[in-house]
Amino acid sequence: MLNWIPARISGLLMCVVAPLSGLDGVGAWRIFKRDRKNHASPNSAHTEAACAGALGVQLAGPASYFGVMKDKPTIGDVSRPIERDDIKRANTLMLHTAIASLALSCILVSAALFALKAIAA
Repeated sequence: MLNWIPARISGLLMCVVAPLSGLDGVGAWRIFKRDRKNHASPNSAHTEAACAGALGVQLAGPASYFGVMKDKPTIGDVSRPIERDDIKRANTLMLHTAIASLALSCILVSAALFALKAIAA
């Protein structure tokens, strides 16, 4: 449960930075809103949904675990087949999301320090 807030912030940031990564920000937001709960874990699908929407691909779905097929919900739409370059695109999106997260953290820490300094004065 410690990841509840960070998972949601990361998904939102991924939607925001998708256009900066050359990806579909509108698609990221649409799939994030629709599919972010399509996972057994309450936190796992937030960034997965935003990434699937940004890339325009479908992720998840039926999977094999130790030779046994498990039926799982899909995340995203089948707009096009997944291709090798999607790995680079996803990595770029994650890097830009991490940079945005660092910038947001710096802003929040600076604001907190400014407020504390104002209170102490």
